[in-house]
Amino acid sequence: MQSNFTKSTGAEAPWLAIHPVSQEDSTAVAALRSVVAPMKGKVEGTAGRGPFNDIMERVAVPEGVAFEPASVGGISGWWAKPVKARRGAGIIHVHGGWFNLGTAQAYRNFVGQIALTAAADAFIPNYRLAPEDPFPAAIRDLEACYRGFADNGFEKIALTGDSAGGNLALVLLSIVSARVTTGSIAPVGAVVFSPVTDLVLTGKSYDTRAEADPFFTRSQVAGLVRSYLGGTDPKSPLASPLYGDLSGLPPIRVHVGDDEVLLDDSRRYVERAVSAGVDAKLDIWMGMPHGFVANVGGFNAARQAIKASGAFLIERM
Repeated sequence: MQSNFTKSTGAEAPWLAIHPVSQEDSTAVAALRSVVAPMKGKVEGTAGRGPFNDIMERVAVPEGVAFEPASVGGISGWWAKPVKARRGAGIIHVHGGWFNLGTAQAYRNFVGQIALTAAADAFIPNYRLAPEDPFPAAIRDLEACYRGFADNGFEKIALTGDSAGGNLALVLLSIVSARVTTGSIAPVGAVVFSPVTDLVLTGKSYDTRAEADPFFTRSQVAGLVRSYLGGTDPKSPLASPLYGDLSGLPPIRVHVGDDEVLLDDSRRYVERAVSAGVDAKLDIWMGMPHGFVANVGGFNAARQAIKASGAFLIERM
């Protein structure tokens, strides 16, 4: 079934790929919805950290990937290192959690899946979280991590991120791309999953996907965003990548579920990037909820999205 979004946008857009949901995935999503329905809109603030981390810890463990705690650029985190990884190429993955939740340790299996398909070492930084450390603490930590990557001999650096981590990854992409000078290392590209690109929350999908999204509500999201921004203007390009200057960015790939209030955050960002001359493409996965890519053990769509992302990263690195 084609969504209202895809009807209005047109599947013929060269930057857009629409993936139908399989019967197997449709059944699996229905089961998920019945489990999470009582918690819709209720995960807020620091109280959600334990349950969120527990969910991420359950991601399928990738075979042939070693994990180790470390520090890069003075920022603690975890490495996910595939047995067969190319030298000089590395990934910085910025974890999700609406700026308030998540740890590198909890994300190691998910990022290990990305690292495995990309055949490259990946580092997950433990950037500072709101509300204890609001904007721009997370961005400053990620800048330090990126400098650490460059100082440690990585010649090809790619960025990945999910949800709020997608926001931060795209902000970091713009920052380091704009600062490239002779002898410095520019990022080769980025892959983001369901990125939060507009902290003003103006996406129409907050309304059109209000019922379809099994996890989030606008009021819940608004509270999490306020705890991150404090008094910062949500239209600041360092807060909302949608409002930044996207010209000159390296290739970007975005994956998002059709059943997400964040659908328009992905669509509008890719549209603006393409208009700015960026090689950007959007993959919409029909019937898929937020965070579907982490369920590599349960969704065919997750495995396909991770595989496609890995192929793109191999090409770029």
